[in-house]
Amino acid sequence: MRLPIATSRNRDVPLRRKARLPVWLSLLLRVLLAFALVGVALAVHWFDRAGLRDNIDGVVSFRDVLYFTMITITTVGYGDIVPVTDRARMFDTFLLTPIRLFVWLIFLGTAYDFLLKRTWDKWRMGMIQRALTDHILVIGFGTSGAEATRELIARGTDPTCIVVIDPRATAIAEAEALGVTVLEGDATRDRVLEDVRVDKARAILVSAGRDDASILIVLTARRLAHHVPISVSIRAEDNEPLARQAGANTVINPVSFTGILLAGSTHGPHIADYIADLASCSGRVALSERKVRDEEVGRSLRDISTGLGVRLYRAGKPYGFWSAEAGALRPGDLIVEIVQGNEPRLDQ
Repeated sequence: MRLPIATSRNRDVPLRRKARLPVWLSLLLRVLLAFALVGVALAVHWFDRAGLRDNIDGVVSFRDVLYFTMITITTVGYGDIVPVTDRARMFDTFLLTPIRLFVWLIFLGTAYDFLLKRTWDKWRMGMIQRALTDHILVIGFGTSGAEATRELIARGTDPTCIVVIDPRATAIAEAEALGVTVLEGDATRDRVLEDVRVDKARAILVSAGRDDASILIVLTARRLAHHVPISVSIRAEDNEPLARQAGANTVINPVSFTGILLAGSTHGPHIADYIADLASCSGRVALSERKVRDEEVGRSLRDISTGLGVRLYRAGKPYGFWSAEAGALRPGDLIVEIVQGNEPRLDQ
C-alpha cells in the first residue's frame, strides 16, 4: 500500500510520488541485477579456478566454484576454499568486494522499500489520521485551490490544519511546499476521503477543475460527512443547481464573479478595487462572518461596534441592514460585517 500523506515539517510521512514501475517489475529487476552480479563473479572464478585451492579434496569443480562464489559474496568465507594466486586475490579484493557490497545494498534496499518503509509509513499514516480533526480539506490544487490554500494561510490558518487532495504529483509537491498535509489520490473515491477523516473536517473546499468531477466529489463528501460545510467552484452556470443538489452549501462561479467585477467597473473606477479588497485578507477592508454576541442581542445591526454590519442571516435567510429584521438582533443570528483589513489604512 503506497502511503502518500505528508507534511513539509518532517514530522509526518515524507512526500511520496507514484512509482514509475509496477511493484512486481521493480522487484524483478532488482533480483535480476543481483543474479547478474553473482553471474559475473561466478564466471571470473570459473575462468581463474586454477588460482583457487580446495583444502578438502584438492580438486576445484564447478560446484566448488559456485559454492565459493556464493559463500564469498554473502559472507567472508569459511576457509575450505581459498584464493592462492596473486591474480585470484586481487580479483577478490577489487572486484568481488564491490560486488558483495552492491548485492547487500540491493537486498537491504529491497527489504526497506517493500517491508520496513511500508510498515513505517502505514504506522505514521495512522498517527496522522488520529490527529486529524477540525481540519480544512482543499480538494483540487489547481489555480483556484492553490489560491484558496494560500489565502487560508494568510488569514491565520495553521498549515497543518489544511489537507490538500489532488491526483497529480506535481500539484502535491507544490502544496507540500506550503507546509500543509497532502494526500495524492482521487477524491471521488470513498477510501480517499475516509483516509483524511472527512467526517471530522471543519470545512471542505472543492475545485477539481471540471464541473463533473467537482459535483461527484461533493456528492461523495456529502454522503460521508452530512454536517460539514462544502464550498465548490463551478464554471458553467447550468451546473450550479446540480452542485447544490449534490450537497454543496456554497457554489462559486469564478466566471460569473469576473463578469460582476467587469460590469461593476463601468459604474465607477473604484468599485472593482473595493470588491477585490473585500474578497482578500490583504486589502484595506475585509468581510467577516460571526455569530451575534450576547451583549449585542436586542441591538440593531447598524449598532455593532466590531465593524460595519451589512447582512444578517436568521434561520438561513438573509436580511440587509435596512430590513426590519435587522433592527433587533436575536440569539443565533449570523452577522456579516466589513472590518479593517491587514493593509494599513490610507488615513492613518
